[in-house]
Amino acid sequence: MISSKETMQPFIRNSRPLFFVLILFSFYISCSAQRSGTGSNVYVDDKGVMRWSKSKAEVQGFGINYTVPFAHAYRAAKKLNISHKEAIDNDVYHFARLGFDAYRVHVWDTEISDTVGNLLDNDHLQLFDYMLKKMKERGMKFIITPIAFWGNGYPEQDEKTPGFARKYGKADCLTNEDAIQAQEKFLFQFLNHVNPHTGIAYKDDPDIIAFEISNEPHHNDPPEKVTTYINRMVSSMRKTNCKKPILYNISHRIHLVDAYFNAGIQGGTFQWYPTGLGAQKELGGNLLPNVDRYTVAFADNPKYRKGAKIVYEFDAADVGRSYIYPAMARSFRQAGMQWATHFAYDPTYMAYANTEYNTHFMNLVYTPQKALSLKLASEVFHTIPMYKDFGKYPANTKFDAFRVSYEEDLAEMVSDKKLIYTNNTRSAPSSLNKLEEIAGFGNSPVVMYEGAGAYFVDKIESGVWRLEIMPDAIWIQDPFGKNSLDKKVAVVNWRTWPMTINLPDVGNDFVIRALNNNNASDTKVQGQTFNVSPGTYLLTRKGLNTGVNGNTKWKNILLKEFTAPKSTLESTYVLHTPATQIHEGSSLTIEATIATPNEPEAVEITVLSGLRPKIFHMKKVSGYTYITTIPAEEVKEGFLRYFITVKENKKAITFPGAKNGNPGDWNFSAMHPYEVIVVPASAPIYIFNAFSDNDELSRPWNKNTSFVPKAEPGKAEIRMNLEKLFDVDPENPKAKRVHDYSMRYYFGNKIVGRRSGIADKNEIVFHGRSLTSKPCWVQLALVTRQGLAYGGVIKIDSNSADYSLALSELKKVNLVTLPRPYPTFLPYFFEPDVDTKFNLNDIESLQISIGPGIPENELGNSHAFAIESVRLE
Repeated sequence: MISSKETMQPFIRNSRPLFFVLILFSFYISCSAQRSGTGSNVYVDDKGVMRWSKSKAEVQGFGINYTVPFAHAYRAAKKLNISHKEAIDNDVYHFARLGFDAYRVHVWDTEISDTVGNLLDNDHLQLFDYMLKKMKERGMKFIITPIAFWGNGYPEQDEKTPGFARKYGKADCLTNEDAIQAQEKFLFQFLNHVNPHTGIAYKDDPDIIAFEISNEPHHNDPPEKVTTYINRMVSSMRKTNCKKPILYNISHRIHLVDAYFNAGIQGGTFQWYPTGLGAQKELGGNLLPNVDRYTVAFADNPKYRKGAKIVYEFDAADVGRSYIYPAMARSFRQAGMQWATHFAYDPTYMAYANTEYNTHFMNLVYTPQKALSLKLASEVFHTIPMYKDFGKYPANTKFDAFRVSYEEDLAEMVSDKKLIYTNNTRSAPSSLNKLEEIAGFGNSPVVMYEGAGAYFVDKIESGVWRLEIMPDAIWIQDPFGKNSLDKKVAVVNWRTWPMTINLPDVGNDFVIRALNNNNASDTKVQGQTFNVSPGTYLLTRKGLNTGVNGNTKWKNILLKEFTAPKSTLESTYVLHTPATQIHEGSSLTIEATIATPNEPEAVEITVLSGLRPKIFHMKKVSGYTYITTIPAEEVKEGFLRYFITVKENKKAITFPGAKNGNPGDWNFSAMHPYEVIVVPASAPIYIFNAFSDNDELSRPWNKNTSFVPKAEPGKAEIRMNLEKLFDVDPENPKAKRVHDYSMRYYFGNKIVGRRSGIADKNEIVFHGRSLTSKPCWVQLALVTRQGLAYGGVIKIDSNSADYSLALSELKKVNLVTLPRPYPTFLPYFFEPDVDTKFNLNDIESLQISIGPGIPENELGNSHAFAIESVRLE
């Protein structure tokens, strides 16, 4: 840019009147400001609402965190020989498909700074610039956190990065003078950095609507020192002439909330992990009580009320189902949040392994139902008014045009113009004539589809619709376990499936034409049904001439755009978990996912019965799902053992073990079939066994917990030694004292084969002991699929014995939100408004609590007990 001095020289030489020179100079400065966007296009009003400067409308943003330019994602692309830019192009297109308009990331300052805070113009920063440009092209807006404090290793070891964060670490960055000066320098240079793709500095970019200073600082200093630190950060940013709102994390160390706002910030940032983090397995059970509402502990603070409220990260970690995100979005809006970005979207090139953050898993290709749920959450954010209250669970499962259902694993939006659903649904708009957008998975009254990928059907103009179909996604392992780039947790498969579309606007026998590059599909429509493979297509009413083609731009995409990885399903998988137990003399329904590149010729079950095994044919009920029923006369007390054989290409592969051949072959060598224990109907139903279930017990970490085998084979006990039931939370030191330690075990899948006999049980029996000479009080509660807990207290002594409660005496008790949510100021208990009568047939989880029933004078003491099992009889 020409300097102002050079611009003024002609006027000075010509002796123009000074006032004229000043006017022109002011005009020049004004024009420069308009071109660079020095002024902010967003402001925070006196009620704490972030608004667009021109329209005064409320800012409403929803989207993702995404990290390809940095850390593990950056390294993984290099290891897999993936172009970072192509990966960004592909994923940003998917963001557009999912309706995301918001992006946030904590920049890995440790990779783009030196130890004294200088900004390094390296590959990480250049890729970040490129990514912002691609997102801007799709209309996305940004909140950027320049300082992360993190090393760049997770889940690997940290590298020797050049930045100040590696030298000082988070704690010293908040207190060490040299580290603070480095941050001041870094923030000043970062905000002044000009993106070469846009020619605009970050501080001036109209699509960057705000900055969050740093990611999750944990202050331990007195309030005045905390305010001084934040003021210095704010000052360094304001020295760039940045007018944008500056935000700070206020959900950590919440007793310092006044100190935060005294530092001149314009708003606070929050996160929400309502199901904890790092379970190392998929969580079961109804978790809607965990997301019933987002209660801010300091909501009445007048300084907080005047600040903007932003959610920088959230996820229902380790949850593989699709019902939960719209409920989280509803609770955010009720709490006054304007912006939320999910953490974190997995880059497609590495989503097959879910290595970046194995406790999270989100990708349109590999987690289609979860991605559609996130799309619905975006709709909630752009539809539901701020602070709108829809009551408490379960009354709030239906809100505005939205509905969530744990039992159906379904979230949906049904309005005149939009139909979006994450699973099979019977819901439909009152009239299909006004419909303009469909996004779904499975079947609905409008679209029938057997494939296992997401699809999008969008109205372009009258009689012309665009169809996009993603390939099938199949989880072949629990994606939330210990992962690596060498281990597949999910595969994709391109298969041709029948699809039926019932849209009056295109009618019957409409014309379908492939749009995306290299798509040579030539399919005919019979009535409303046609065969289709992944790609993008144009659906046109029969006899209608249109100028719409693949290069037509619609909203923020081209109609021909499409990106998805090719098939990675190269072998056969049988995904099946046998029932744990079943009653003698009852039939056994066996369901399995048979994942093969092409439809198998046959699927059979071989039941090992006496000298002559019996064969039962499995029938495909939809997509990859096969089912059969073993008749009651074959289900006898003892062990029911069986194999599943898949026949394809004139070969037989038998599971478990993927062994070649049939179980009836003389040389078949597999020795470990699926096995179901068959017991009399009168046998106890074990809902927890420490020996087999310890790893799946959800409980807060306690250093004095041990898992110990007993002398008797096949038995063990979990020993809990609780030094105290309440400890001060450093994140919320003023929290109300709750003397409680609770654990949760989901047994719903474990008792599927015993449910028909559950109504005959009348006692819940705890087998365990106190670990001291003193008695120990233990509350046992049965949790229903509706999220209600019914329990009672037993008093156990030092004898390892049975301790019983009559089921008829169970009363409604507090449901503890387990796994424990983060931030920790969120409610400990969920207390529903309804008072439903206890129904034993609805139970699916066990809650074990230490705290209820303990005499008040004993609450502050230590408590120690051992649990071996819990059963119904």
